[in-house]
Amino acid sequence: MKKVMERLGLELHPDKTRKVDLSGGKEGFDFLGCHLHKRMSGPIWEREGRRVYFLQRWPSVRAMKRVKQRVKDLTPRSRCHADLREVVAQLNPVLRGWGQYFRTGNADVKFIQLDRYVRRRLKSLRLKRAGSKLRAGVAESWTDDYFVKGFGLHRLRGTIRYPEAA
Repeated sequence: MKKVMERLGLELHPDKTRKVDLSGGKEGFDFLGCHLHKRMSGPIWEREGRRVYFLQRWPSVRAMKRVKQRVKDLTPRSRCHADLREVVAQLNPVLRGWGQYFRTGNADVKFIQLDRYVRRRLKSLRLKRAGSKLRAGVAESWTDDYFVKGFGLHRLRGTIRYPEAA
């Protein structure tokens, strides 16, 4: 591998280069913001009793931290008096871009986690703005659909698309 890389004019990073045992789903590795890992197919196991592993990818821990930090930066509690439509308008390009990059993988769980995090951040802005004047039961009406339909928030859940077979 080292010789091939040298011919291409590339160097292996000594701290990042390692052998990974992907057989049987033992280990995975991160590459370009994705975590790659082999997972056993549940349907094949249930149907035929055979263990068949497929390589899956989803956003890495670092990619999740970075997008959450970006959402946090765009929704500080000091923006509670800003129009929520403006806040959502600034969030949407970040969510769309991040979602487009990871949508061809197996990121459904991560997308749901991020949707919940964004909704929690927006709900905290609404709570801070309402303060002690918040009436009972109002905060429970601030659901995912409240932010999606009422303010146009981009939802990641349900946006995963698999590329057509080559």
